[in-house]
Amino acid sequence: MFTLYFAPGSSSFAPHIALHEVGVPFEARPMSFAKNDMRAPDYLALNPEGKVPTLLVDGRPLTEVAAILYYLARRFPDAELLPRENIEAEAQALSWMSFIASTLHPARQRGLDHAREVYAIADRRLRSGWAIGRYSIADIHLFRLYWRLYNSLKPAPGTFSNLDAHYARMMARPAVRKTIGIEEAIGYELPA
Repeated sequence: MFTLYFAPGSSSFAPHIALHEVGVPFEARPMSFAKNDMRAPDYLALNPEGKVPTLLVDGRPLTEVAAILYYLARRFPDAELLPRENIEAEAQALSWMSFIASTLHPARQRGLDHAREVYAIADRRLRSGWAIGRYSIADIHLFRLYWRLYNSLKPAPGTFSNLDAHYARMMARPAVRKTIGIEEAIGYELPA
């Protein structure tokens, strides 16, 4: 029913975690940046943007991290990745995911100083808990980007204390550990 096209450590890391959180079977299709897999004609037929993730739902492609996370949360409400019957909490999750996609994700392209400023905003916004007050798809999305920053730039302890605490909570989740194990076994090709 589901097929996830992903590249280890890339943006597709978040939907990969979410699929393990909801616990549904899926086919995993690893893609390689080094082999230019995302430019292959058969993949471009699924995702003309030539990027990951792509989730096939009964053969139909769904793209973009936030859309895939939202779909999985709504399709599998028992996984509790979004609060039920709470439109304000759902809107807060979407607010976080919009901030993550439009502000955090491209921050490093504008330089490390800008990235530090933006992550400081995320750290203050997060405070000391989960993004919307309980675990949700917003946390998965946030974790993917901070995981990359944390492991590539290794910010000094205490620089982002709320994000560091969030990182530790996420690393304790079985779905996160399982996803990291799978992706590490394949190998990361992303630059620092």
